[in-house]
Amino acid sequence: MALILVLRALGLGDLLTAVPALRALRRARPEERVVLAAPAGLADVVGLVDAVDELLPTAGLGALDWSGPPPCLAVNLHGAGPQSIADLLAQRPGRLLTHQHPAYPDVPGLGWRQDLHEIDRWCRLIEYGRFPADRTDFALPPPSMPSPAPGAVVVHPGAAYAARRWPPERYAKVATALFTSQNQVVVTGSESERDLATAVADAAGLPDSAVLAGKTGLGELAALVAGASLVVCGDTGVGHLATAFGTPSVLLFGPTPPKLWGPPPGDPRHVTLWAGDVGDPHSDQPDSGLLLLSEHQVLIAAERLLEKSHAE
Repeated sequence: MALILVLRALGLGDLLTAVPALRALRRARPEERVVLAAPAGLADVVGLVDAVDELLPTAGLGALDWSGPPPCLAVNLHGAGPQSIADLLAQRPGRLLTHQHPAYPDVPGLGWRQDLHEIDRWCRLIEYGRFPADRTDFALPPPSMPSPAPGAVVVHPGAAYAARRWPPERYAKVATALFTSQNQVVVTGSESERDLATAVADAAGLPDSAVLAGKTGLGELAALVAGASLVVCGDTGVGHLATAFGTPSVLLFGPTPPKLWGPPPGDPRHVTLWAGDVGDPHSDQPDSGLLLLSEHQVLIAAERLLEKSHAE
């Protein structure tokens, strides 16, 4: 069977924003096997993407290890290159679909643009390859496993970089208000974020059982978000899970604007808060624009979404 090899060896949010592009490939080539090179830790969510037949565990660039036959098509959904291009060329594909890079002047590709939403970026590349893409085709079915806290409000204070982390004491104040209003509130995060989650829960007066950081695998976290009444978090993979499952969310953006990484504009289930400042997303300090967002703004948005959800 002919196969398509797709490289997207990045994080959870990166995977979820590539779903419309992956589905475009599936619709165009339903008879071919789609192999996605992505981190092994994403397996539980990759399993929800009906456009992927096989996950090839790939930790990052330079780690692509495909032992099968050369793919008829290799698709670079990882970045602009050059290393991602080199990784795919090494697999001797019949055709490579990628963006242009000056290090590979003989490899045709689409021009890179910085001003695109991440979903649009990869759909444009797929369309450059003459495969029609639907930018709204990002929804995922909920996991089959049960939620560890059905109907809870999920507060996720962590983020990959400090620039995107709203202060924990502010998350705690929001969590306190929501908990006082008779909502079950849980605090999530990775194992390395357990201390952060515990600090938020303690300051909010939540019970020890509310701290789920480090206690859920990705599949359980996905089930938690899918079954939640609300998600409150920054610009993170958990926010993208809420978008994929249609779970109401309040998303705190900064320093990257929501027009590049946020949910589709106009969807009333998701409220994006952004002060308008653009900064360094990899900074080791919280973004100054993010710090302009107040607990009151977040709480008002959260309460409105919960009221609407309870009324339906």
